[in-house]
Amino acid sequence: MHVLNPRFAATFPPPVMEARRWIEGVTFADDRPLINLSQAAPVDPPPEPLRQAMANALLTRPESHLYGPVLGLPELRAELASQTGGHYGGGVRADQVAITSGCNQAFCAVTATLAQAGDAVILPTPYYFNHKMWLDMNGIEAKTLSTGESLIPDPQAAEALICDRTRAIVLISPNNPGGVEYPADVLAAFRDLCRRRQIALIVDETYRDFDSREGAPHDLFADPDWDDTLIHLYSFSKSYRLTGHRVGAIVAAPSRLFEVEKFLDSVAICPSQIGQIGALWGMRNLSDWLAGERLEILARRAAMESAFQRLSGWELLGCGAYFAYVRHPFDMRSDDVARRMVGDAGLLTLPGTMFGPLRDEGGDGLAEGSLRLAFANADAQGLAEVGRRLAALSF
Repeated sequence: MHVLNPRFAATFPPPVMEARRWIEGVTFADDRPLINLSQAAPVDPPPEPLRQAMANALLTRPESHLYGPVLGLPELRAELASQTGGHYGGGVRADQVAITSGCNQAFCAVTATLAQAGDAVILPTPYYFNHKMWLDMNGIEAKTLSTGESLIPDPQAAEALICDRTRAIVLISPNNPGGVEYPADVLAAFRDLCRRRQIALIVDETYRDFDSREGAPHDLFADPDWDDTLIHLYSFSKSYRLTGHRVGAIVAAPSRLFEVEKFLDSVAICPSQIGQIGALWGMRNLSDWLAGERLEILARRAAMESAFQRLSGWELLGCGAYFAYVRHPFDMRSDDVARRMVGDAGLLTLPGTMFGPLRDEGGDGLAEGSLRLAFANADAQGLAEVGRRLAALSF
């Protein structure tokens, strides 16, 4: 007997895995190899000193092989609290920090404490697909908030979607997939809205270390009562190239983390000890290196913007952190365009249909006409080549 939870059956498959199937069996010419713009993750290993610190821990610290505290290593929680408070100009305590097995788990954990089947959570579109998948699998309605041409969500439009089942609004800045950086006043307005309507504001800043703005991108933590409304998510994966070690974080009220602990203990028991040791070493020793990584990503952003300035018919809607979100010029749905681009241009991208509802599902048309290009793993020369291949496309 094949028993299946119908909510899982109704949830779309993992988009990056789906896209990888498009290149199975495809041969690419030596003079035009595949350029993979589908996944927003560094492909290089962590810097050697960080790897050495992790290797030393494996060899010399017996506790690195054992279960640790469910909410993470106390030293890492304290370090992240200190650096978060320092970065944003506010007060954050160690007991307001939990370490998770990646930022996706952080989102799943906090959402599990907020909402149950039949409740609703507001997601601006284009949304991060794993957020939508988690809500769908748990029977939580994802109320989609169109962001229009700017890709910046409007608090007034969001308020119109709030009902008695709404438990949270989710914002990502710098945005995945849009690449845009949300202005501080927009984030403050969402905080005020959520506080007034007594719902949570989840702010995912996985890519905060690659924000183009100098200094703090917002002052949400300067509010002495921030944890009555704000739930902040962070990831060490992109900043220190620790994607395979799965280390993320939640910054929230201790009472929220008390409930989060139940979820984490039932799923993974504790985050990876070696990953946490690496994250802590990175936070304490790699600030200059990370500043250089940020400048490199900003240079690639500039290269992407330059490439699109020379393209006819294509429109760059958003560009920042690891992402460019673009409107294609073809009279075809974006998923068809993305599949055709594999063979016709040697480019693997994700279509807008993976990031938002179609028109017949209540969407605004953006999903059918857009693509996400994750450019963090292509250098300036590679991005110039992306521009040349896009210019040569004709369907």
